[in-house]
Amino acid sequence: MSKQNKVVLAFSGGLDTSYCVLALREQGFEVHTVFVTSGGVSTEEVEAIRARALALGATEHHLVDASRELWDEFVKPLIWSHARMLGEYPLLCSDRYLIVRRCLALCDTLETSHFAHGCTGMGNDQLRFDQTVRSCGDYDIHAPIRDLQKQTDQVREFEMAKLEEAGFDAPGKSGHYSINENLLGVTISGSEIDRFEAPGDETRALCRPRPEWPSEPFSVKIRFELGEAVSLDGQAAPGPELLQQLNRQFGKYGVGRHIYTGDVSIGLKGRIVFECPGIDVLMAAHQALEDAVNTRLQNQFRHHVAQRWAELVYTGFFYEPHKADLEAYLGSSQSAVTGTVTVTTEGGSIVASEVSSEYILQDAASIYAQSCDWTPEEAEGFIKLLGKSSTMAAQIRSQKE
Repeated sequence: MSKQNKVVLAFSGGLDTSYCVLALREQGFEVHTVFVTSGGVSTEEVEAIRARALALGATEHHLVDASRELWDEFVKPLIWSHARMLGEYPLLCSDRYLIVRRCLALCDTLETSHFAHGCTGMGNDQLRFDQTVRSCGDYDIHAPIRDLQKQTDQVREFEMAKLEEAGFDAPGKSGHYSINENLLGVTISGSEIDRFEAPGDETRALCRPRPEWPSEPFSVKIRFELGEAVSLDGQAAPGPELLQQLNRQFGKYGVGRHIYTGDVSIGLKGRIVFECPGIDVLMAAHQALEDAVNTRLQNQFRHHVAQRWAELVYTGFFYEPHKADLEAYLGSSQSAVTGTVTVTTEGGSIVASEVSSEYILQDAASIYAQSCDWTPEEAEGFIKLLGKSSTMAAQIRSQKE
């Protein structure tokens, strides 16, 4: 068989990518499935995904761990910028970019230009997948679900019928909700969430409800070096392990659960439940430290960078040169962000209760609302000069009225 008859399929084991295996085989392709994990998926589920791919007819199934890349390429600049889409959503589906890049690496190994994904024509993931492919090289994109939508508006029913015809049941997660889980957290959509109703108990994954919260408060000390979290309570840990530990520890206290309504890039409203205890804790701790050690102008400018960086990542421009430019600034801004932050919870919310760093911008002779090393006359003169323009405007305009 020609190598150009090989196709690499990003495979999750769900309904859509299961159908993709059958559709691509019908088109004459030798299908190589790839499951890219970044954490959050059990060993048993990983094995079930492999078994399903091979049973559906994949020639070979590949398992790739991209947790370290996700930490280095996404989590670090996310925490540095404190970026949240519309001030709320911390871009938890950004593992898509690493999924595509690792799949394209396999395309190169197999010497094929054919890459396939299971995105629909309705959401943001198609932008993330397609634009990443185009940014990374010259490949042929196959999207069987998007193609199927040109033929029928009963897509799920068609897929399930096709699987049943081939002797397969619909995957277990093809019920009421669409669930995406990775190192960053969990996003859940569908059913009552789409109808803007209160999410049911089945939508809980990492975050426990209030009756299950431990009775005692919980605190953890997070050490940052050059803006990167490197240890918990004095114990060094690689970034992915550190984030998973925070997810477990603070998820028990219900920390990190949110409901978000966003504007999908192609014009729809999208509503999701998302849970990200670890990301919330890291952001709170990092901001407390950065606010203390960086200058006023640095901390003000961070908000502008965060908004732009979030827009690029959300809409598919993960490998856009402008994003690299922003990250160069963010990296530079972390030169003094070294220290330890204590984060505390009594359940449901968190507070950065203590900050320790040799870089805190504090003058021993000048403490806010307590003491200063300037005179009252100097303070009065400063206020007069600072407000001069506003004072003149008030005086001149009152004379014209």
